[in-house]
Amino acid sequence: MSQQYRSRPLGSDVALSEAYDTALLDLDGVVYAGGHAIVHAVESLGSAREGGMHLAYVTNNALRTPDAVAEHLTELGVPADATDVITSAQAVARLMADQLPSGARVLVVGGEGLRVALRERGLVPVESADDDPVAVVQGFGGPDLPWGRFAEAAYAISRGAVWFASNTDLTIPGARGIAPGNGAAVEVVRIATGAEPQVAGKPLPPMHRETVLRTGAKRPLVVGDRLDTDIEGAFNGGVDSLLVLTGVTDAAQLIAAEPRYRPTYVDRDLRGLLTGQPEVSEDGDGFRCGGWTAGVRGEALVLDGEGDAIDGLRALCAAAWTHAGEGACGLDAQKAVARLDL
Repeated sequence: MSQQYRSRPLGSDVALSEAYDTALLDLDGVVYAGGHAIVHAVESLGSAREGGMHLAYVTNNALRTPDAVAEHLTELGVPADATDVITSAQAVARLMADQLPSGARVLVVGGEGLRVALRERGLVPVESADDDPVAVVQGFGGPDLPWGRFAEAAYAISRGAVWFASNTDLTIPGARGIAPGNGAAVEVVRIATGAEPQVAGKPLPPMHRETVLRTGAKRPLVVGDRLDTDIEGAFNGGVDSLLVLTGVTDAAQLIAAEPRYRPTYVDRDLRGLLTGQPEVSEDGDGFRCGGWTAGVRGEALVLDGEGDAIDGLRALCAAAWTHAGEGACGLDAQKAVARLDL
């Protein structure tokens, strides 16, 4: 189910891999980080696939081609074909092709994934503002993207080129920590030009449209690590979501989330696909999940009990989201979260 105002994480009597026909999986921070598989990801995805769930990989990272992503996943032990991969490069290329004539020149600030996606839509990638591009497209180009590429984009936009961005994620998780993402690079060009790009990636409709067209999912479950892309994208698309805590989002951010950032389900990692989800029930003035009870005392969230820490987090979410209603929760959650040691 989906709803405009979620006051608690939902439960499920059956494994999520049985309740939904297709998992729309984010990659960075969910399946891998910095090129290495996240713990439990390979085994969990293998079990879900063997049980009949279709796995589709939906990423805002426009750097690599679907072929390259599929090859990497297969090397990690998650067999995948290029048709299983949907990227923001594909979404932005479709968005551009809907507005530009076939054969239009497009200045590319990013990686090979963007160039391949543009060619598939009949557009011609170019490298310089002096090549008379009618549009600029900007996507994540990796840590070695030259600074001069931003200057070329600024020159072309100031001359009238239409500006597109694959996505605006400010950060990207890696093996060494959180690094600047394409959104940070977009801000550089925005500051230089004062312009605003058309954006295709999650959480915006072009990415959801691309995903639906390519997967044909009937009962999809969005699986991600980011509230402001994966979960908000599911909210905007009217589909259910599972947040895993293996990437960007931490417990405090989840507890404070306003409605469009609240996932349907919460779990530590991709093992959550293989299990049911416990109910969060009202318990007096608070909420109970497993061995934990959470509530509000004064201006703070409180947590009592013991057991699986993720159950405690689910109970805290219910207490915080109910208290906040349609806004963001501003209660002090520091002591309650510290009890969970997540």
